[in-house]
Amino acid sequence: MTEEMKINNSILRVSKDDITMLEVDCFVYYAQSNLKLGSGFGGAITLRGGQSIQKELDSMDPINVTQAVITEAGNLKAKRIIHANGPKFQEEDLERKLSDTILNVLKLADKEGLETIAFPPMGTGFYGIPLDVSASVTLKTIKDYLNGQTGIKEVTLSVIDRREFEPYHNRLLALS
Repeated sequence: MTEEMKINNSILRVSKDDITMLEVDCFVYYAQSNLKLGSGFGGAITLRGGQSIQKELDSMDPINVTQAVITEAGNLKAKRIIHANGPKFQEEDLERKLSDTILNVLKLADKEGLETIAFPPMGTGFYGIPLDVSASVTLKTIKDYLNGQTGIKEVTLSVIDRREFEPYHNRLLALS
């Protein structure tokens, strides 16, 4: 399942894929402030990418909400991983903080010269942000960014199942 739209010289798409298996310049991991990969998505990164990713993160200072850092991607198909510490459900100014987090990821990707980037459903897992809120904020922020000056050519919202696909797909259609 894939849906996409063209924005300036870039493509914005929603696709049902395993983000850790994508061949992209980088993908985003919704990180904890202490930059520990943990279980779930973080565990898959460690299992497939190797311990070198966590070792690189261990050399970095904790990050605040909305901040992002970048590492190599170890044995994964992606070249890099951007670790972004976004807000948690019911946190004050949730939508603004989520938008700022996504914007900081996009700016970092541009600064690093990365042209293809994949996002997961931002904050919808362990951190409990509702899918419709995440979809709305994520896609609007990315669309607005791609309407400006950027070297980013493709942004993929990588979802794992139909439950995640529907709100992102519907929001993408509403933006076009």
